[in-house]
Amino acid sequence: MSIELDRDGYVALITINRPERLNALDAQHYSDLSSVWCEVRDDSSIRAAIVTGAGERAFTVGADLKSFIGDVPELNELWLTQRGQLLNRGLEVWTPVIAAINGYCLGGGMTLMLATDIRVAAEHACFGLPEVKRGVLPANGGTQRILDQLPFAIGMEMLLTGESINADVALRWGMVNLVVPAAELLDAAFAYARQIAANAPLAVRAAKELAYRSRDLDLAAGLRLEQAIARILRGSADAREGARAFTEKREPDFSGA
Repeated sequence: MSIELDRDGYVALITINRPERLNALDAQHYSDLSSVWCEVRDDSSIRAAIVTGAGERAFTVGADLKSFIGDVPELNELWLTQRGQLLNRGLEVWTPVIAAINGYCLGGGMTLMLATDIRVAAEHACFGLPEVKRGVLPANGGTQRILDQLPFAIGMEMLLTGESINADVALRWGMVNLVVPAAELLDAAFAYARQIAANAPLAVRAAKELAYRSRDLDLAAGLRLEQAIARILRGSADAREGARAFTEKREPDFSGA
């Protein structure tokens, strides 16, 4: 399988392994990637996930357009909204996801990155939504997330011109957290992942969900939901362990319960 899932303790590493095609995704790769995202979502022993591409040239350039040319799906598939769900297509994955961007991050690669929580980029990475140059649009969230994450004029420029930006510009606009030499990319991503995985997993997932839900709620509703979840977490074993560890001046040993 060209979508690989490896484990390092509480951290999962997802690798899109098709470097000869710049890690482009055909229908089978998308299906395999959907299965991997569901595994990350459902496996409570995974406390953080990293997604990257194989090789040094590309994170992923998204859909393998050659494999989709002339392949117009039946109209009824438009309403199969839960089939083959992806992180960037709306699958709810409350495990934190870190993107390790090792080169071209274009089209569906960028829409995938926009659905992650923390992003580390190699110095040679570049980012773009070139779909309009090919007569299509950046689906799977490209048109929906870009203006949430970039200033209006910058996001619209990328969306409408299809031109790319480099890693330094992406960092300047806050689209990535960190830019590092290519040789340090996975180490930097794992450093973030392990720091997150050391925290209480229920609290981490709750914090992520509340932050995402807040974008669709008014402040009063968001504050009330936050209050309810905080009250639930206060009764957890992890909350008790956190308090004990603080009192005993030691690192906590969270169980996710």
